[in-house]
Order: sequence, then C-alpha cells, then structure tokens
Amino acid sequence: MMAGRVAYLNARLLDPATGLDTKGALLVEDGRIADFGPSLFRDGAPSVRQVVDCEGFCLAPGLFDIRTQLREPGQEHLETLDSAGDAALAGGVTRVACLPNTDPIIDDVPVVEFIARRAREVRKTKVHCHAALTRGFAGREITEIGLMKEAGVLAFTDAITATADAKVLSRALSYAKAFDALVMQHPEEPSLSEGGMMNKGLLASELGLSGIPTEAETIMVERDLRLVAMTGGRFHFSHVTTAGALEAIRKAKKSGLPVTCDTAPHYFALNENAVGDYRTFAKVSPPLRSEDDRQAVVEAIKDGTIDVIASDHAPHDQDSKRLPFSQASFGVVGLESLLPLSLELYHAGHLSLLDVLSKVTYRPTSLMELEGGCLKKGSPADLVLFDPDREWTIKESTLHSKSKNTAFDGRVVKGRVLQTIVDGRTLYSEPLSV
Repeated sequence: MMAGRVAYLNARLLDPATGLDTKGALLVEDGRIADFGPSLFRDGAPSVRQVVDCEGFCLAPGLFDIRTQLREPGQEHLETLDSAGDAALAGGVTRVACLPNTDPIIDDVPVVEFIARRAREVRKTKVHCHAALTRGFAGREITEIGLMKEAGVLAFTDAITATADAKVLSRALSYAKAFDALVMQHPEEPSLSEGGMMNKGLLASELGLSGIPTEAETIMVERDLRLVAMTGGRFHFSHVTTAGALEAIRKAKKSGLPVTCDTAPHYFALNENAVGDYRTFAKVSPPLRSEDDRQAVVEAIKDGTIDVIASDHAPHDQDSKRLPFSQASFGVVGLESLLPLSLELYHAGHLSLLDVLSKVTYRPTSLMELEGGCLKKGSPADLVLFDPDREWTIKESTLHSKSKNTAFDGRVVKGRVLQTIVDGRTLYSEPLSV
C-alpha cells in the first residue's frame, strides 16, 4: 500500500482537450494524475490507499468558473470564500476566478495577497483573482497591471462597470499588452443602459419598466473591437447576450483579432419572459433578452464564437431581492447550477458532451493560461465525477451558497455531481447509486 495513491475504476473518462471518451481507470498519486486510460489496471488490482468504483459514471476535469463574485472581503453576510467553496464543490467547480468588486476593491497587491491567503486557509475550491482595470472602477487611472499580474492576477476588469472612456481603455490595452495581460469588459454603454431594469421591448412596456436596449451592448462591443484592432491587446467580453454583439465578435475573430468572450447559463436557458410578473430573481445585468437573442447565444456557443460558459455568480440576500423590481439588486447565484444548465445544451442536441465540458473546463483554463483543465499525467488531480442523466430539482432551500437568489428554483435538470476532487482530495461526495 502506497500513501497518497487513489484508483478510480470503471469510469467513463472524458477529456475535452484531447477528445478522449472511453471506459477506463485513473490513478491519483500525491494530488496529481499519475496515469489513466482504458488499459490501466487490466493486469491486476492496483496497490493503492483507496479504490473508488465509478460505476460507469463520467470522470472529467473539474470545472473552472472564470466569473464569480465571492463578496469577501467586505460583504461576508452575502457570501464568503468558505460558503462559495461549498457551493462550488457541490457544482463540480474545482477552480474559480473572483471579480474585483470587493470592499476594498482588488486594485492593489495587498488585496490580492489577502484573497490568496484566505483561499489557502479555507482549502476548498481553488481561488484566483481578477483585478480592477482602473483605480476604484472610476475609469480614469489605470492600476498597476504589471505588479498585480506578477502577484497572480489572471485578468483586469472593472467588474460590473464598463470602462467607458475610450482613451483610458486604449491606454490600458497598450499597457496590458506589454505584460501579455488579459483585459475583460462588461460590454454595456452606460448612457444607454442607465436606469434600465430589463430588456427593452414590448414586455418592458407592458410592465412599465425602463428598458436596456440591445444596442447598449452592441455599440460597446463594436467600439472595443476597434480599440483592440488599434492596440493589439488581448481582450475578453464578459456575459455577451445579443445577436448583434455576437455577430461583431464572430467577424472580429475571423479577421484575426485577439478577442474571446463568454456567456452565462441564464442567457441561453432563459429569456426575458422569465421576468414574468416582476420576478426580481430574474433581474440580472445584462438583462435577460428576447427569444431571438437567446437562440443567437446558443448558436454562438455551437459555432465557437462563445469560448467559455461562466456562472456569473452574484450572491444577494433576501432583503435586496424581495423588493419592488426597480429597487431590487441585479444578479443570480450560479455555481451549483453551472454544470446541469450547461448540460441542457447536450441533452437538447446542440453540442456533444465533450464540447459542453470544454466550455467549462479546458477552454477557460487555457484562456487564463493556467495548468490543468484536462486529463494529463502530472497535472493536478482536480476532477469531477458526475452522472449526466440523473434528474434533480434545483431548490433554493438546499443551495450551499449563503445567498439563495437563483432564477431556477423548481427547475428540473439533468446532470448530478457525485464527487468533486481537488488536488486528489475528495471534498464533495454523494451516493453513486440511487
């Protein structure tokens, strides 16, 4: 018996990075993948500390959620790294990147170091930081991109605020290019979206709510693409929701611009009708769009225009959600529903299982230039064991997040996480058989 060796037998091994989809086994040794494949252990029982019979279920790289709001430091009543870690593990998410809209804002190295230290103390899902692009999100003074990237920051963004000043953003792109740093943008033209509560259209008029036009997103995307062409800096559009913006990004990619984008499950699983009769748990930013835009998002995921699916996890308490629609906060939680909602694209026949998994494992890891996100000898043993066909119902009362503001309460989904493994440690587990 060798310490630190765990064998996963009878698994359906899935690796989106290489296209692997086969029955086989996987060996973990001292927190890393030591070996895997269809012929592993065929010649005899392994000499290991533990054997896990996967019973034919899917064993894949753990999910990486590149857009989460963890609320620590500053708003621990909404979420903490501890509670977010529990939520992430229940969702098969072994790595997250947090937005910088904490208190204090992540716009200097000491705050980055605080987050890293807290993540080491909590020892649940792995936590990385995005940092502010401008000091205090004010859109004027660029932060110390070089120093913070050296401290481990993955990307630079003003979080849920668009960097609206074209001159500031062009300078930031040029500065970031010198450090090969990624700039991320919340693509919404502020003067067009100001005061808006939901998607502009007939439903907003019927409800008497001020609308946010799709042009607010499209105009900002088209402007930013020109700035990218001018500077050559790496650029990522967050939670894209409109057909017009996606078409602009599609054309930019074909022309060779260094741009990528993501969307969130609520933008392909819901449309503006989910707002219903002033349902504040469906109030998000950007807003849920029309059915035509929702279908455009699905098509963009299928054709690769959308590189990544991220949860856009935004915890809010009952006091800030159970208010009149115009006063309620924007945002939904999503760490625990990221996998099953993404799998709806597979069950509906839009994508293969490997293609869906790629959007939440290998693609985000590659985008952020990190190790892992694949089944590879020597890589960290960050894994998820799941049943893609097991039905369950999302219930806000059973969510692990401190905040329960899901837009999917009562929705029946397929795809259940059975185990989540981080650096070889099984940190979440459910009975494999039901």
